[in-house]
Amino acid sequence: MSTEELSKEQQILRLMRKTLGSVVRDATPLGGRPNPLSGDTIQDIKDCFALISERERELAELLGFDEAKPYYDDGNNKPSAQIISLIKPAKH
Repeated sequence: MSTEELSKEQQILRLMRKTLGSVVRDATPLGGRPNPLSGDTIQDIKDCFALISERERELAELLGFDEAKPYYDDGNNKPSAQIISLIKPAKH
C-alpha cells in the first residue's frame, strides 16, 4: 500500500469519525428526553468508533508515527528570542 493510498484512507477515516460524531451530537436529546436511537444503534456507533480508532492506529504504525509519549519542554532550553519591555512615552 502506497503512502498516497494510506493518506486517502486516513482522510476517509477522519471524515467518517467527524461525520459520525456530528450525527451523535445532533441526535442526542436535551433535558432528559428519551434518546431517538435504539440501544443496538448506540452500540453499533460505539463499535464504529472503535474500529475507526483501531485502523487509524494501524496506519500510524505503518507510517512509523511514534505514539509513545508526547514531548514536554522541561524549561532548561533558553528562548530563541529576547524579551523587551515597551514603555509608553510620557505625554507633554
